[in-house]
Amino acid sequence: MDRRYYLDLAKSGLRMPIGTDLVLREKPDEGAILASGERLGEVVEEAARRYGTPLAVPLMDLTVEKETLLTILGVEASAIPTYHFHEAPDAATFAKVAAGLGGEPTQRMRANLEAISYIAQKTDLVACGMCIGPFSFMTKLIADPIAAVYMAGSGVTREEDAEVDAMESALELGLEVILRSISAQIDAGAKAVIICEPAASVAFFSPKQLAKGTDVFERLVMVPNRKVKELLASRGADLIFHDCGELVDQMISSFSTLDPAMMSLGSSRKLWEDAALIPDDIVLYGNLPTKRFFSSDLGVDEVKRMTCDLIEKMSATGHPFILGSECDVLSVPEVRESISGKVDAFLHCTCG
Repeated sequence: MDRRYYLDLAKSGLRMPIGTDLVLREKPDEGAILASGERLGEVVEEAARRYGTPLAVPLMDLTVEKETLLTILGVEASAIPTYHFHEAPDAATFAKVAAGLGGEPTQRMRANLEAISYIAQKTDLVACGMCIGPFSFMTKLIADPIAAVYMAGSGVTREEDAEVDAMESALELGLEVILRSISAQIDAGAKAVIICEPAASVAFFSPKQLAKGTDVFERLVMVPNRKVKELLASRGADLIFHDCGELVDQMISSFSTLDPAMMSLGSSRKLWEDAALIPDDIVLYGNLPTKRFFSSDLGVDEVKRMTCDLIEKMSATGHPFILGSECDVLSVPEVRESISGKVDAFLHCTCG
């Protein structure tokens, strides 16, 4: 879409959470909904209508691509969540995955695609896709990604170390799955895709290594994400880039080179300072501390105060901004009403 669309949303003063999980968990048969594309689409639509946003944001489920990959490779469903490659995937594995990606999607992926089609065909909302980022996907595929990334940042090559080889091979294999997932979501009607890279953070990259000039962040995060961006651009779909991890300024500046329509950051960042690092045609989104909304230590009055403080500080920068959640707002059964009340507070409180 035209970049002005997102800039106009920011100018309108839009406030929105990533809140589809809150709506889904209200349903008594949420498991059945996750397997039914149209019903899942109806939940995505209900969340967009409830929270007053034209962007129909899917569930932030970052397990779908791993399930797709490992199902192709014949891993039992019960083992998928904790499965790791213990050596670099070989050529036969790459070939098997490439062939499998041309076949039928998993039930969960199919439901996601059908939900996007529902939004695109039966509503006036903007259909958004959702996908884990390449680096974050890799961290789900090997047992010790932190050590492998550190070694790579120290100059150890994949030819010299089996762990580095496994890490880089898993990154390459995962990227193929991600590119296919994105293409399928665009085929289904997605006009924008949210790429979630929470692992591209100081949890996995040494700030000291980065300060010394290593190119490991560029190689492992930016290069694969540029391929994602190239695909989106070639298909006429917009990038919404999300990273709620703990970041350093260098990472923010690097992400901006992807030229996303929107950049979504976690509450560890001061958005009014990050505005100086990001071009004026990239809308900043976030970043109220919604991961803490389940806690009684964060009350409604404090949410309102934070809301007004963030709006005031972002207004002073003049940078395009949409107030929202730092990540998806997850429903916690015991405090569901409290969480919803805090979301309502930041959506509707009066500031100034």
